[in-house]
Amino acid sequence: MPSPAISPPDLPQAAFCFRCIGCVSITHSAGQDFRCSQCGNLLEITDPQWNSGALRASDLKSVWRERRGSNLALDLSGVWRFRELLPAPASERQVITLREGNTPLYELPQSSRRTGVSRLFAKHQGMNPTGSFKDAGMTVAATFARQAGYSWVACASTGNTSASMAAYAARGGLRSLVLVPDGKISWSKLSQALDYGALTCQLRTDFDGCLRLLQELVRRAPVYQLNSINPFRLEGQKTLALELLEQLDWQPPDHIIVPGGNLGNSSAIGKALLEMRDLGLIPHLPKLSVIQAEGANALVRTLREAGGQHLVSVEADTRATAIRIGNPASWQKAVNVIKATGGACEEVSELEIAQAKSEIGAEGIGCEPASAVTLAGLKKFLRQGFVKPEETVVLVLTGNLLKDPDFTMEFHRGDLFRGTIYESASGSLNPLRHPPIVLDPNLDVVIQALEQAEKSSPTNVNA
Repeated sequence: MPSPAISPPDLPQAAFCFRCIGCVSITHSAGQDFRCSQCGNLLEITDPQWNSGALRASDLKSVWRERRGSNLALDLSGVWRFRELLPAPASERQVITLREGNTPLYELPQSSRRTGVSRLFAKHQGMNPTGSFKDAGMTVAATFARQAGYSWVACASTGNTSASMAAYAARGGLRSLVLVPDGKISWSKLSQALDYGALTCQLRTDFDGCLRLLQELVRRAPVYQLNSINPFRLEGQKTLALELLEQLDWQPPDHIIVPGGNLGNSSAIGKALLEMRDLGLIPHLPKLSVIQAEGANALVRTLREAGGQHLVSVEADTRATAIRIGNPASWQKAVNVIKATGGACEEVSELEIAQAKSEIGAEGIGCEPASAVTLAGLKKFLRQGFVKPEETVVLVLTGNLLKDPDFTMEFHRGDLFRGTIYESASGSLNPLRHPPIVLDPNLDVVIQALEQAEKSSPTNVNA
């Protein structure tokens, strides 16, 4: 028998509105560009009850904990379980869910020994239904698209957004349009969108060009935009932070480190941290820091060269395709949350990304290349003294290992940097490579290979 709903009467339902991140004007509706009609800045979602004292931290923690034992569809979602801090749909029947969220928080013992950070964790959003963090935001945004009466949803994507949007559209009876840069997207991610039934257009441009075309499209056609400038997306993605802090018994870590692409995820996490502090759910803020690839470092340059006052766009180039973005839409939101939490922004090289990805794989969990920038960035922060070895650090891994198998296979076969400026230096990564070997079907030959591997392996990988 299904568990009864667990919704105490003293927890009021959200009644949200939109707030400009620039002039802070309030409106109860938003156009398809999700920008302020007065100053042109992006909008975010807020609710007067989140700061009115109507929600007590102890009540919220109690009901969220109890829902973990419920079999109701909304409670089985690691996003909608926190619905008191989400915009509320007109009816729960409108909600489109694939049981997203509920992602694991892993200890990283090997990386902990390598870095000297004794309390090092990974919050693995790659364990979501479509393999990336995008699902946490898509369940909310797709729900409101359907509630608004749209039959088509659309996104520009480097891969993960398209896979997630197509899945939630299919689940909710919507049709989906995907705009991706031709030749600059992992086939694994593209195959997901195809299988979920999306109309997929490979455009001869980069991600930023795809996004510009999408902005024009939604002004001329009845299509609902589901990129991360859509604030409903960020509301869903902020539940990552709620779930993380619950997993840590509401004791904030010293640092949360996230990859930086279009910068919606870091903005969402920062928004959640500020709301949790204001509600009394956590006693203080962790430092939220963003790591980018050197070849796609728009936020790094924006902070260093412009003091965060205006965006310094770049022509993005990195094998970490999920963050190959040169004109990030949510840069202002990201700047705000980095400053509000005392965080930092750093860049890492292609070699550092490849090494970190291999080291996370050695933990038995793996991730896509873009996620690995977090571990590479942590090493830089330690050298700079920004992170101390005795502090608690959480790395946010945004995508599953299977999102980009070509990168993994090329790395282990030694082909990843062939013909690039990194080729000569990449030899330092040879001890981390585990290429497949082709043998005759002979027992002695296999035993010989086993013995050779034993000689070349660490004495005790669990030490």
